[in-house]
Amino acid sequence: PAIAVAAMKTVVGVMTGSLGILAEAAHSGLDLVAAIMTFLAVRISGKPPDATHPYGHGKVENLSALLETALLLLTCVWIVREAVGRLIHHHGQMEVTVWSFAVMLISVAANAVRARVLARTAKKYASQALEADALHFQTDMWSSAVVIAGLIAVKIADWLPGFGWLRGGDAVAALGVSALIVLHSIQLGRRTIDALLDSAPAGME
Repeated sequence: PAIAVAAMKTVVGVMTGSLGILAEAAHSGLDLVAAIMTFLAVRISGKPPDATHPYGHGKVENLSALLETALLLLTCVWIVREAVGRLIHHHGQMEVTVWSFAVMLISVAANAVRARVLARTAKKYASQALEADALHFQTDMWSSAVVIAGLIAVKIADWLPGFGWLRGGDAVAALGVSALIVLHSIQLGRRTIDALLDSAPAGME
């Protein structure tokens, strides 16, 4: 489902020229890449110590997370650059279609189901990791809602010429999604660097 949703967002984003949907596609795609990288990293980090790695392979997982953070930030740079360009220079054409709303509503519904299932499972097994994943999908729901609001603003601008300034709604939505990605990147990067530097938790001393 995650692959299908990311692919649909990419196709619809390219067809309509919506920067907000493309930002969401990047967000979903990077979440998928992160999951794959984490899966591979966990498999590698679980290997026992050997002659060349006497302390084990645990840092591989941290390195993969650091790479994920770099990808997230690079994506944000492109999104912000395009969004600011559209707001200032009004370049870039986009068309809001029924598919624009359909793919975003599907995204909201999918994230709602995943968040609910994960929250229920987290409560059952008292898992903080699953609880964090549930919160992440809830955040994704809000970012999708921001993009939908941007699409509605553009549609209003198409219907009412006097509200042409609302055409910037899609770019503003893209900036909002970028802000969420940056926040996630900072949190992830901080934890990763602390792990790589073997930083002790607060109060441990």
